[in-house]
Amino acid sequence: MKHLKLRTVIMTWTAILIAGFGTTSVVKAESHCYNEDVSLTPEEQRMEDGAPVPQQIMDDAEFTQFAERFEEQLCKAESVEQAKKLISNHGEQLWDTAIARAQGKRPDLGDLDRYDDRPLYWARLRMTSALRQWEPDFSISEEERNELMKELEYTSRGITSIKFPKGKGVKRILVTGFDPYRLEQEFRRSNPSGAAALQLDGQKVMTQDGPAFIQAANFPVRWEDFEEGIVEDTFGPYLEESKEQVDLMMTISQGGPRVMAIEGFAGRWHTGVGNNLEERSSVIPTVSDWPMPEELPEFIETTLPVEAMVNADTGPWPVERNNEVCEWLAPEYRDAPYVCQDDGPTEDSKARAGGGGSYLSNESQYRSNRVRLGLGAYDIPGGHLHVAAQEHYPEDTSVYITEEFKEFRMDTVDQTVELVKAAANAVKK
Repeated sequence: MKHLKLRTVIMTWTAILIAGFGTTSVVKAESHCYNEDVSLTPEEQRMEDGAPVPQQIMDDAEFTQFAERFEEQLCKAESVEQAKKLISNHGEQLWDTAIARAQGKRPDLGDLDRYDDRPLYWARLRMTSALRQWEPDFSISEEERNELMKELEYTSRGITSIKFPKGKGVKRILVTGFDPYRLEQEFRRSNPSGAAALQLDGQKVMTQDGPAFIQAANFPVRWEDFEEGIVEDTFGPYLEESKEQVDLMMTISQGGPRVMAIEGFAGRWHTGVGNNLEERSSVIPTVSDWPMPEELPEFIETTLPVEAMVNADTGPWPVERNNEVCEWLAPEYRDAPYVCQDDGPTEDSKARAGGGGSYLSNESQYRSNRVRLGLGAYDIPGGHLHVAAQEHYPEDTSVYITEEFKEFRMDTVDQTVELVKAAANAVKK
């Protein structure tokens, strides 16, 4: 097994020359707090498999310091309670810093393009790797470690920091993006949906009938997190009747080339391989912690203000509603071949894929709107936006960013922001 040499209590920096990258640094650590024989997940292992790209990205954004500080302080925790508190603090700090950097409020953090979502992604992975291999002096159960891992994930993804003003006359908008994915094929992956969430979080937008406040979070590309309820935990509290109930919600992910697609329907089926190399091909399961509709829908139609978004004159990519679905029509349903067509689902059919396919993007739309229906929030607009896929990865694999790459991502992210603003403007209080 390969092991990350990243854990530190006592750290020394050694400058080395990496071909194609110039000068960077690698941590050489000696610590009794971490057990590097503990297996990492396939996703966490990419910190080493993708070397030197992950470390270079963190170094260039000056995010390495946050992972190092976390590793050092975790070793000083004297109880599970102390560990949870410091994990919460470090997770929230990582998310808040990523937001500040993305929105141009932390120009002191390196010289990497502020639209880059990858420093947050890789720094979080280094922190979860540390927590997985952490061996404190006190006993810790598997359940307690899992709860600490969940705390780190939720805080560093912006889920625990969602807060809306409670006054009347304001609109509350909740959106989510995604981590990079399919990194086993390309370690330099960026995800413009996650980058857009970093631009949107905390923004106040003046609309024709009052201010709109936007909150954002980012989801992992992992089946197990979805099955444990991360989507419902993110949207559910703000779909219940309260002073913080949202007026519009939108899941966002990376889609096809050079088009912004508002997905007409989400389907109750999932397939594909996640970032931990786990595969699914089955009906999307329910969660026990949140109410579900009495009859689980095969398809859920978008209720986003599609016309307003299409007509908002954003660019550079065309904006369209995508009504394609794949479904089973035969009496045997899922034992028979499925068919795909462009006009939405057939009555009484069984879902094989929504407009956005059957991967986690479709599932984020289905789950968020399923809990919306389960909570009786029928009038709250909800749906999914697939944004243009990132292009212009450099042919030289030792180069992870170029001006052409940056410009393409900025154009896509800026248009995504404008489409969210158009949706917010269309919502009536």
